Amino acid sequence: MDEQRLLTFDLFAGRVGERFVLAADGVAPSTLDLVEATESTELGGTGADGVRRPQFSLVFRGGPEAALPQSSYRLAHADLGELELFLVPIGPDAGRMRYEAAFA
Repeated sequence: MDEQRLLTFDLFAGRVGERFVLAADGVAPSTLDLVEATESTELGGTGADGVRRPQFSLVFRGGPEAALPQSSYRLAHADLGELELFLVPIGPDAGRMRYEAAFA
């Protein structure tokens, strides 16, 4: 991932329904579908550019494989490239685990 890229709600909002490929050491490659992108009215911390932005969260749905523990994972997307996100399992939906990435 480009360390200078600022991850914002707008970067993900139009990508709900799109697929991300998860690749991590010791974990078989799998796919996660972005199923929700929610922006808060609360401002988060100040970015490197000195601007405060609204907090937001992303919810991904995994495949049928066993749930992943909360950790940072490398996700790849056809247009966004590689991203490092901290994912937290938040419970199953339709037999598939959901994961949240929160940005404050």
